[in-house]
Amino acid sequence: MRLISHPVLCNYYVTYRCNAKCHFCDIWEKPSPYITLKEADQNFKDLKRLGVKVIDFTGGEPLLHQQLHELLLLAKKRGFITTVTTNGLLYPKRAKQLKGLIDMLHFSLDSFDKEVHDKGRGVQCYDKVLESIKIALSLGEKPDILFTAMDNNISEIQQIYQQITLPNKLVLIINPIFEYDNIGSSLGSQEINHLKKWKNKKYVFLNDAFLALREDGGNHIDHPICKAASSSIVISPKNELTLPCYHLGKDKFPINNQLFELYQSKKIQAIVQQEGKLPECEGCAINCYMQPSFGVEINKYFWKSLPSTIKYNWWKGTWKNVF
Repeated sequence: MRLISHPVLCNYYVTYRCNAKCHFCDIWEKPSPYITLKEADQNFKDLKRLGVKVIDFTGGEPLLHQQLHELLLLAKKRGFITTVTTNGLLYPKRAKQLKGLIDMLHFSLDSFDKEVHDKGRGVQCYDKVLESIKIALSLGEKPDILFTAMDNNISEIQQIYQQITLPNKLVLIINPIFEYDNIGSSLGSQEINHLKKWKNKKYVFLNDAFLALREDGGNHIDHPICKAASSSIVISPKNELTLPCYHLGKDKFPINNQLFELYQSKKIQAIVQQEGKLPECEGCAINCYMQPSFGVEINKYFWKSLPSTIKYNWWKGTWKNVF
């Protein structure tokens, strides 16, 4: 049964540029412009009309956008919940500028070992993450640690949890790695069973539905779980509506200050109807599209996702705006 028929999340790619070279991502290889304040402000108006509640300012590395603080301020004035994930390299310089503008601030950290983390990210950023945590806390921010769980780093969770997140009372977000276009990887049953032990830990966010979906073989096109195109809106740095999701990106439409009309148009809605049903959608388990998909339709993944979603939004103080 469908609970929500409108998009709830916008993945707003402020740029595809990145100052890291993570081995499980290829976005840093793409040339890219930066979004403009004028276009973004008009899009914010239309996103509000469409029912969107959360804007994820993403990239690339979103802090490379010199006007990110202004974009966040515009979004906050329109009542959106804002989220930003960063590798930490630029946060110490931008922290005061960004203070109070990000509801869900995530610092990426994949290992307690400096050399291992920096090797995976393709750049020396471990020390900047630790510095960013201290600065954020000193400014009264509530950052999260975003841990990408891979088959070779799951043993690292314990040290990060015990020595970084617990002492600082930070939320540890454990995101199972996903695979697309021969980038990234998948987790085996042994790794999934290990992760299950973490889902009920204090200050840990691990969506049990992510694990269940992987055990079920991901999305199946004959009975799709993915609602990416109807629950999320993806906007590119070129101010294009990207469908059915960023990772497929099969269709791109110039917005031209008409996002509301464009999204509601017959041609776009015809594409939306194909969400999760395309040949490339078979087996998909991409977290950033499954999280909103689990929240708009009642099924077993909805119930598995609900406890962690409520818990996280309670911790962050955003539950009134989400539910």
